[in-house]
Amino acid sequence: MRILVVNPNTTASMTSLIERAAQSVAASATTIIAKTSRMGPVSIEGYYDEAFALPGLLLEISEGEAAGANAAIIACFDDTGLDAARAMATIPVIGICEAAVAMAGLIAQRFSIITTLERSIMPVKGLVHRYGMADRAVIRAADIPVLSLDDPASDALSKLRAEIEKALREDCAEAIVLGCAGMADLAHRLQNEYGVPVIDGVSAAVKLAEGLIALGLKTSKRGAYASPLPKPYVGLLAPFAPQLSKT
Repeated sequence: MRILVVNPNTTASMTSLIERAAQSVAASATTIIAKTSRMGPVSIEGYYDEAFALPGLLLEISEGEAAGANAAIIACFDDTGLDAARAMATIPVIGICEAAVAMAGLIAQRFSIITTLERSIMPVKGLVHRYGMADRAVIRAADIPVLSLDDPASDALSKLRAEIEKALREDCAEAIVLGCAGMADLAHRLQNEYGVPVIDGVSAAVKLAEGLIALGLKTSKRGAYASPLPKPYVGLLAPFAPQLSKT
């Protein structure tokens, strides 16, 4: 099976980190295809960045499906463009927030999500509510700019550790969810340090994608995720105009 993992920001070094995390948990018969968006922001930190990340993300998923991917993963904890991607594609599309929250709910009654900046708390809180886990999750921000996660000289890891310790002490968290794809390489280390499950959404999404593929399940094209109706788009977005229904 072939799983496309798309980093919807344009920072290639972060894609490499995400790819390593995905490959570390993939089954031997699974091929991970990691792609970096070719247009948009270098990091996604808030609603404005998210809006401009969508065209590049959708382009990568469209091309990946055409090239034979059996499922796609959106490697941003905001689940950037998830609904649009599901409407566009026929293959399963998984957001790493939804994947991580689903996994956490299977192994803990209470868990804390540690995201990057304070501005990310409300978007993540909205997703957690949508995914039915609002009464089981606490969302915290560690005051870490996304790109500092890729900088060994930053104090990002110490800030993350401090927030995890607060979550365990103050939230009575039974598990920790890492709220950024740029944290994907830290899950095992932190799990060993703190003795509680630490969930990375990239790894969780890979295992869910493998399950959906094995079961032969694809995105429903009835109702909410029906293929977009063909119509012209104008200006810079003309190349993204829907052409033919996939139903």
